[in-house]
This record gives sequence, structure tokens and C-alpha cells, in this order.
Amino acid sequence: MNKKRILIAAIVVVAVIALVSIVHVTGTESFVGTGWALLPALVAIGLALITKEAYSSLFIGVLLGAFMAAECSFTGTFDKLTVDGLTAAVADNAGIYIFLVILGIIVALINKSGASRAFGTWAQNHIKTKAGALFATFLLGVLIFIDDYFNCLTVGSVMSPVTDSKKISRVKLAYIIDATAAPVCMVAPVSSWAAAVSGCVESDTYSGFELFVRAIPFNFYSILTFVFIIGIILLGIDYGKMSGFEIKAQQTGDLSILDVDVNKDKNRRDVEENGPEKPGRGKIIDLVLAILILIGLCVWALIRNGYQAMGGEGDIFDAFSNTDSYVGLPWGSILALIVIVLYMIIRRIVTFQEAMECVPKGFMAMVPAITILVLAQSLKNMTNGALSAKTFVEAMMEDASGLTWLLPAIIFVVACIIAFATGTSWATFGILIPIVSVVFPETSSLFFVGVSACLAGAVCGDHCSPISDTTIMSSAGAQCNHINHVETQLPYALSVAGISFVTYILAGLFDMIGMAWISIPVGIALTIGFLFFMKSVVGKKEA
Repeated sequence: MNKKRILIAAIVVVAVIALVSIVHVTGTESFVGTGWALLPALVAIGLALITKEAYSSLFIGVLLGAFMAAECSFTGTFDKLTVDGLTAAVADNAGIYIFLVILGIIVALINKSGASRAFGTWAQNHIKTKAGALFATFLLGVLIFIDDYFNCLTVGSVMSPVTDSKKISRVKLAYIIDATAAPVCMVAPVSSWAAAVSGCVESDTYSGFELFVRAIPFNFYSILTFVFIIGIILLGIDYGKMSGFEIKAQQTGDLSILDVDVNKDKNRRDVEENGPEKPGRGKIIDLVLAILILIGLCVWALIRNGYQAMGGEGDIFDAFSNTDSYVGLPWGSILALIVIVLYMIIRRIVTFQEAMECVPKGFMAMVPAITILVLAQSLKNMTNGALSAKTFVEAMMEDASGLTWLLPAIIFVVACIIAFATGTSWATFGILIPIVSVVFPETSSLFFVGVSACLAGAVCGDHCSPISDTTIMSSAGAQCNHINHVETQLPYALSVAGISFVTYILAGLFDMIGMAWISIPVGIALTIGFLFFMKSVVGKKEA
């Protein structure tokens, strides 16, 4: 980090603290339940983009939130920081941290066995083009629709040898992972996200599951993101900072893997990441079986947890609606780890000692992601809990309730802002869905458009946010610098967001004549037209 960036960051921090202190002393406005509640998150995001460093930026945001929640008290600030912030973040999300560690160990085992190298060799022989590698990554992301956390880390681990062989930068891999994970969960009726949305619905007319399904066709951001991904793959275009990373990868072979110098110790790293060059042990089937065991047992654990919550009654959809991924995913992954270790030892592709060596290695691989997740969750606790941002959002939505045809677009933007500032989709639609239910009559077709706008905006803001858990885990899955991932995917996400905003305006207008569905093909056409326009712009720049 250069001195100029440090100086700018220091000036921003001092200015914000001084402003908050002045406001508190003068007593002109309360921090809780007002627009001030979003300030800590915005400061953290701003510092991350200025300094290109996530840890200190997030910590300063958490500290500022604690300072405001404690009404500028020194001892109160550290009480809030430790009790309501860091300790609560670790306790509330312990299941996900366990899942991350277990997944890291499984990846280390697969690499140790040489199965990753075998898969990479197969991919080089059968996937001939860069577009083919990107399509394979996208399709795998779509197939793993059960949970976004599971999606991010699994797709990154499996597909990185394939994308590396085609000289695709790790930030491009991270974008494909991130742009697939949450959107596919948001349009899949059987997923942890469907369960979360169903739990937020309070309706006498529709069940939570029915409302989720009816809102899927109008979830423009998720649908158009898929169109966008397919378009950039087929047209072979990149723009913004992503273009620079891709050019560097193609010309120099530098894929921007996290903490890796491509000109130093390449052979040693290659052995550590993919196993010995000619292990004579691990095969593709070993990788495939390990992934299938992990997926199968995690899905079973999620369903089992859902049935337990219902007392053993109901069907599989009810089970997913009541499951807790913070319990199901670690439950299933621990069992999967035991089965995979036994399988590899019986197959004699790793020894017991080699398997145990993978435990600390897998844990260390996930330390950066866990650290950022703890800080990000602490920041959410300050924003959503201690400073009560929900109250401010409710007041904003009530003020806009008179613009009926424009409301879906407004809801989309508000959801984007909240998810971006707080880094969480689930809390965003948890705040907004009850409000949307009051704004629109449940008998109106615009009711489903409004709910879908809320869900789409939550996904969009989460996708753009540096403090989002799925964004963080996409960086971890692709093993790339987190800030580089955020900066390269932001232009793409904002492009789709802009098209989605226009599409929601059209949906409100078309709904007046009872034909809101027309906005769906119009949005797809706008996305394709935008991509052809960008291809011509990129082509002119290259020329």
C-alpha cells in the first residue's frame, strides 16, 4: 500500500470520527434508527476501495459502529466491539466457519492425492478452449443450487485447474463463481435461500414457498446475470479492470493467484497445489467421488435438519423451508470428511499420516476468508443490530409509497443500497419483504413484481459489496485477492443492475395493461444489445 493511499485513508477516518463526535456533543441527531446507521459500513467499503486492504478497513468500520452505538464512550466502545461485535459474530456463525475449515481440509486431501492434477490433465485434453472452460465453470455453478456458500467454495476448488490450464485469471474465475452462486440459489425453489425467503413472509393468502416461486420470473437481476455471463463467454469480451487481468494472464501466464509470485518457486508451488507430478495414485474418479460424497451428505444433512425442525412431518420442500444451513452444512461436511479419508486410505492414494497433514493445511488455507467473515459479520451486527438501520429503511419506503408504477424500481434500488452497505442479502429481504407486503395489495400482480424486486436488489447489492459473505467466499474459492475481485466484478454487476432497474420500470408500466411479463424478454434483449455495444467499444479500443 503506498503512502498516498494511507494518508487519504487516515484523513477519512479522522474526519468521520470528528464528525460523529460533533454530532453527538451537539445532540442534534441520534445515530440509532437513522441514516447514520449505514455510516460504519460505508466507511469500511470506502476504505477498502482506497487502501486495497480488507482487514483494517473492516475493523475500522466495526470500531466506528461500536463508537456510535456506545454514544462515543471509550469503555462502552470496546464493550460493544467485543460483546456485540466480534464475540457474537464468532458464536452466531460458528457452523459456517467449521464448514469452511472442513472444506479446506477436503480440498487439501484431493490435492495431496494427485486427483486435482489428474483432473487438470483430463481437462486440458478434453476442454479445448477458454470459452469451454468458462462454460463448464458456469454450468457447475448452476448445478450446485442448494446453497451459495457451498457453491462458492466447491466450484472454485474443482474448476481452478481447468481455468488455469486455459490461462483464465483467478479474478475472472471468482466473478463466474460469485455471479452464479447467489443468483442460482435465488431462482431455485429447493435451496437455503428459498427457505430464508419463505421464513420472511407473513401472508394470509400465500405460503412462503408459493410466493417465492411466483416471484422467480420477475427476478430480473438473477436471470439477466445468467444471460450476461453466457454473452461475455460467447462474445469473448471483457471490460474495466477485468480486461487488464485477462490480458496479463494470456500474455504472461500470471493468473493473479493469492499471494503467489509467478516468477518464483513455481515448481514447488505446483507440487503443493496439485500433488506430485506423477503420483501414480490419484485419478479423476477420486476427485469426482469426493465431491459427490460431499454434496450428497450435505444435502442429506440439510433435509434431515429440516425434518427434525418439523418434528418429522411434511415433505422435502417443507424440510428445505425449515432447515438451518449453519447446522446442516457442518454436520454433512464432517461426515463427508470421515468417509473421504477412509476411502483414500483404503484406496492407498494417501497414507493416514498424509491425511492428518492436510488438517492444518486446510485450516490455514481458510484463515483469510474466516478472518474477513468475522469482521464483516461484526460490522453487520453493528449496522443491523446496535444501530437499527431497519427503522431508517422503513421510513424511506413509507415516503415512496405513492408512486405505485415506479415502486418496483425504487424497491430494487433501496434493496441494492441496503445489501451493499450491510453485506447481506438475507437481512435485506428480511427487512423489506414485510414492508412490500404492506405497500402492495396481495391480490395485485404487482405484488409479485415488488417482492421479486426486493429479492433481486438484495442479490445485486450483496454481489457488489466488499463485505458480503458470498463475495468473500468467492475470493476464497478462487484463491484471489479479495479487493481485486470486488473491483473487477463491480462494472459487470453494475451493468446488469442498470438494465434490471430499467426493466423494473417497464414492468410497472406494463402492469397497468396487465402484461408485466413482457418486461422479461425486453430485459433479455436489452442485455444482449448492451453486450454487442460493449463488444464494439472494446474492439475500437483494441484497434
